Amino acid sequence: MWNRRKNPWTLVLTAVAVAGLLMGGCGPRDNQGAQQEGPPEVVVVTIQPERIVLTKELPGRTAAYRVAEIRPQVNGLILKRSFKEGANVKAGDLLYQIDPSPYQAAYDQAAAAVSMAEANLTSLRLREKRFKQLAANRAVGQQDYDDALAALQHMEAQLKSSQAALVSAKINLSYTPLKAPISGYIGRSSVTEGALVTAYQAVPLATIQQLDPIYVDVTQSTAEVLRLDRQLAEGRLTHNGQNQNAVELILDDGTTYARKGTLKFRDITVDPTTGSVILRAVFPNPDGTLLPGMFVYTVLQEGIQEEAILVSQSGVNRNHRGEPYVLVVDEFGKVDLRMVTIDRAIGDRWLVSNGLNPNDQVIVEGIQKVKPGASVKVVRLPSGREEGSAGEKTVHTSANMK
Repeated sequence: MWNRRKNPWTLVLTAVAVAGLLMGGCGPRDNQGAQQEGPPEVVVVTIQPERIVLTKELPGRTAAYRVAEIRPQVNGLILKRSFKEGANVKAGDLLYQIDPSPYQAAYDQAAAAVSMAEANLTSLRLREKRFKQLAANRAVGQQDYDDALAALQHMEAQLKSSQAALVSAKINLSYTPLKAPISGYIGRSSVTEGALVTAYQAVPLATIQQLDPIYVDVTQSTAEVLRLDRQLAEGRLTHNGQNQNAVELILDDGTTYARKGTLKFRDITVDPTTGSVILRAVFPNPDGTLLPGMFVYTVLQEGIQEEAILVSQSGVNRNHRGEPYVLVVDEFGKVDLRMVTIDRAIGDRWLVSNGLNPNDQVIVEGIQKVKPGASVKVVRLPSGREEGSAGEKTVHTSANMK
């Protein structure tokens, strides 16, 4: 009976002992384990200046190099149309023939008037010569000589008037065949044979456009113009010599045009509605790929930045006000926060205009694990992932301002 009463107490003591062991296992660890974790590891990139060629994508539209609107300069009926719509015509080719009959008759009449005046003029010159001699000998009166002289002068004026009428009639007759003033592609005709046309009418009969070469008119904001001028004046940008005026073209479908163009001039008049100026470039177009009115993008060179600072986009964050900043590891292994000024995106990197210096170590991985002032362990990017090699590398960009 005694043994049977003692067993419950034995079970209680055993349970208490096991609980004590379990509580001991949950107690504080040795501090040595925590000390062995050390500072967090971060991946950094060392900033090195690079030489880059800055470019800018600007929208534009193509325009014909030369445009000639064909209008009649005399009234008449169209007898013939001598071209095929949409064809390529050459300067001097016959386009339309206006009925020349009335103008030929006017020319013949003017030519006859000239002949009559010349015939009369011969007789009047001889008469004036005789009367002059007779008047000197007092064989005729002075009034008779004055009348002969006046008749001669009148006929000389009449001859000049007839000659002018003949020239005018010849000009009008030459206007009856309408010829191409320039070479190029001719569009649709607004009239057919038998149509009555009037001189200098508002509606052109057809339009010729020269498309090789072809213009590309680009708009650029005045703020952008002032920014570039200021950077050039400060020496932050330099011109790219002979390549400064080279222009590339991106078509509306995203493909790059095979031939490069040349920037010709920048207009000095600002459009008050858009606050922009027009830049005009010229592109060769032997295959007729570019048509007037096409929407395109041009890639223009702004200049060269000899010591540009580029940083990976993964290393740039923004605060609650949207201002960009980076975390930099200083020489003591401490994290420092730097506010930066971003110029634009270049590939997967930002072009930084202010806030970073050469040899700064920018954290690009592990940013979430650290705070400004914390100690960190620096880890370099693995081989093949280095960014921002220094010196002679030239990077062409075509990004918009940020």
